[in-house]
Amino acid sequence: MTVVVIGAGPAGLTAATLLRRSGVDCVVLERRSRAHVAQRQRAGIVEARAVRMFESWGLADRVLDGPPHDGVLEFRVDGESHLVDDRDGSEGSGARLCPQQVLVRNLTDAYLADGGDLRYEAADVTVHGPAGDRATVRYRSADGTRHEISCAFVAGCDGEHGVSRAAVPDGALTTHAFDHGIGWLTILADAPPPPRPLLAVSPQGFAAHFPRGPHSSRYYLQCPPGDQPAAWPEDRIWDALRTRLADPALTAGPITDRETFRLRSLVSDPMQYGRLFLVGDAAHIVSPMGGKGMNLALYDADLFARAVRDHVRDHDDTALRTYSERCLRRVWSDQEFSHWLTRTVHDAGDDTHCGPFLRRLARARLDRLFTSPTAARAFAELMTGLDPAPDRQAPAGS
Repeated sequence: MTVVVIGAGPAGLTAATLLRRSGVDCVVLERRSRAHVAQRQRAGIVEARAVRMFESWGLADRVLDGPPHDGVLEFRVDGESHLVDDRDGSEGSGARLCPQQVLVRNLTDAYLADGGDLRYEAADVTVHGPAGDRATVRYRSADGTRHEISCAFVAGCDGEHGVSRAAVPDGALTTHAFDHGIGWLTILADAPPPPRPLLAVSPQGFAAHFPRGPHSSRYYLQCPPGDQPAAWPEDRIWDALRTRLADPALTAGPITDRETFRLRSLVSDPMQYGRLFLVGDAAHIVSPMGGKGMNLALYDADLFARAVRDHVRDHDDTALRTYSERCLRRVWSDQEFSHWLTRTVHDAGDDTHCGPFLRRLARARLDRLFTSPTAARAFAELMTGLDPAPDRQAPAGS
């Protein structure tokens, strides 16, 4: 076996699907059931760079459902609406409104249709010997049978707390972490979506409203970092949303999911240990502001698949050796943008923690975004997801 992919989320399934299309044999191990993976609700926008990546592999029509993002964000500051165009003017396709669970289901179908090997409910997965000539992955299938797979490479796509990251010895990588000191309550509801993504700033705190399909919405409410979902009954949620979004007539709907979490960021350097390559959340966590988390995972998966393809097809290990360096350049760029946007929309609202000085600085940044064409273009370029690396990747078939 050439590659064992651990994890069947967006990173793992993208890597596996691209490997199959490159003629590289691989197997995907996922500890959860197929039904569980297909229903996980997370990100909702596939940025323009990722759309064009799927197009270069001939996969966009197969895996990207949902309408195009019209390129306009609404910032609502103290009830006043400001429309910001997040298209950078470059040629090619724009972003798509494609929820993570839809992308995962479509990638699963594409991978299996191409003859892919996907094994759900793989328990007790362990990675052995990644620093040697070959790695070994062991696991137990749902029927209790133990299996061992020898492989040339392991793609660790199973998140921050997965077995892949745990397989890296202490001291082999450096972890850079940052806690924003901000909590979010995230709500999924069967309620009318907004016409465009909405970010709202008010003295009561930050709120956001995003489409998640023709009849459902994702909402975010700033809250104390230690809050639990039980502290937010439905009446409190809808009252807070109507106040912060400055929309007294906001239509409520059945809440199907709610959870609280802290906004934080994490970067592991390097993203490789021997034959083990960390992909997506296994290597980096980014604040949700800017929608970079899933898109960074897709970027990692693309670079990893191309690197393995070059190794197998051309006996060229250049891309494998530079995988971490190239990924991290993009990671740090997106981390900076996400941090900037996170601090701006939160500090500009409730100044209980940041104080009036930082609040006024954040308001100045928003004013510049709304009034300066140059600032708006820079914002659009970062939202679009342009590759900061000077050596653009050639199309998959080149």
